[in-house]
Amino acid sequence: MSSLMYQASVPVFDKMLTALDKILDKTVAHADESGIEHEAYLRSRLFPDMYTFITQIQIASDHAKGGSARLAEIDVPSFEDNETTFAELKERIAKTLVFIGEIDPAKFEGAEARTVTLMRRAGPVKLQGAEYLFQRALPNFYFHVTTAYALLRRSGIEIGKRDFLGTA
Repeated sequence: MSSLMYQASVPVFDKMLTALDKILDKTVAHADESGIEHEAYLRSRLFPDMYTFITQIQIASDHAKGGSARLAEIDVPSFEDNETTFAELKERIAKTLVFIGEIDPAKFEGAEARTVTLMRRAGPVKLQGAEYLFQRALPNFYFHVTTAYALLRRSGIEIGKRDFLGTA
């Protein structure tokens, strides 16, 4: 059996990113059927000082791959933040899913007590693995996935809780 830290991270990231990928398909279908330019969704934001839909997806991907890699003590892959289309966002999600899916669950043994160092403008921040996962990585991941969902729902995409949870 794999560790709790693995179970609480990789499968959660996988399920939510897979659900998000399906939501992107619904969005493209809705836009195409309605004659709405994709750009209207891609550049949308909840408030002028918030990130765009594209950036929400990029950051969700970053937290999934970064959180998993840091807990497994492997290098975090760097993805360019250059996506401009739904197809490119789907490619980013797919790359993230492949990366986290290839991490050996055994690498998470002892991750709860492992020191994770985050580089911030003010300097390095050190957290124990459990604190990092449950108080930083997962909340940030869910924030950005939820915000992406909210942007689409507010824009009239017919998605609901089952879509968000990946059970639709």
